Amino acid sequence: MCYSAQIWADYRKYVRVFGAVMDIREFVDTFWHRREEMTLKLPKALEAAFESEPAYSEELRKIQQAIAEYKAERTSNLEQQLFKQVKRRADAERVLASGKVTKKAQEDLRISTSKIDQLKGWLNDLRRTELTDEDSRIFPGHYAPVMVWEDGQRVVKPMRYQCRPPGKPAFYDTKYPGTYNARRDNLEGEFWKPLFGCSHGVMLASAFYENVSRPEGNVVLEFRPRPQHDMLVACLWSRWVSPDGKEELLSFAAITDEPPEEVAAAGHDRCIIPIKPEHLDAWLQPDAANLKEQYAILDDRERPYYEHRLAA
Repeated sequence: MCYSAQIWADYRKYVRVFGAVMDIREFVDTFWHRREEMTLKLPKALEAAFESEPAYSEELRKIQQAIAEYKAERTSNLEQQLFKQVKRRADAERVLASGKVTKKAQEDLRISTSKIDQLKGWLNDLRRTELTDEDSRIFPGHYAPVMVWEDGQRVVKPMRYQCRPPGKPAFYDTKYPGTYNARRDNLEGEFWKPLFGCSHGVMLASAFYENVSRPEGNVVLEFRPRPQHDMLVACLWSRWVSPDGKEELLSFAAITDEPPEEVAAAGHDRCIIPIKPEHLDAWLQPDAANLKEQYAILDDRERPYYEHRLAA
């Protein structure tokens, strides 16, 4: 399963390279949703793309305001947690220095020291302005730009990387946590049938990551196509609305298939499907009455050689 990918997080590339338009309303809603629900995950590179733009519209101003407010509140929360852990560590050190070696003091010292390092790392990451490859990497539950077809044109929307099809209850997210990938051999199954042939999209990715079992334990491998290029990863997407109509969620899943020889030899049994650029619009505008054509697009995929290495 493709549990992580390095993506095009900068929506401007979709606009520049593919002539897509940005669904600015959905981006505004997503950034404000994160402002209210601090656990929502957005790639730092996506955030940076909006921060660097001149505030030429009311919508962009709202996004930048949501980012600024999120960062301020997140910083405040982390600093408060850091203060508590610094105090916890100091209290433990005083107890141990007094000669009263207790299990509680030892555990407080160990845990607080670990948490202080973690919190400082999060704060440094929040304040950092120089982007790295990790800033464009997504995991299940993270949001990413996805290109779809709407109103006669290519459109970029922010979506969660774990799909919840229409009509499915919200608790399916935890009951079926693997729904960030859709198996090619199950696209007409009960779960994916409402989307296959109806709601297709692509995610632009330059690499994907997999957990692989080795004699020494689990390792994470990074797979990159050679020659290096950005892949049009075939996806299914959904617009889910709660029964009371008060909640809405855009989400997607990458389609996976049997792996090429080099991926299988590295120890993994699935692989994403990068479609060819000439099939892009046909994939984004599927005919539900002609699923054979959609399977043909998936079969006539790009077949690069995937080099792998241990992920950093």
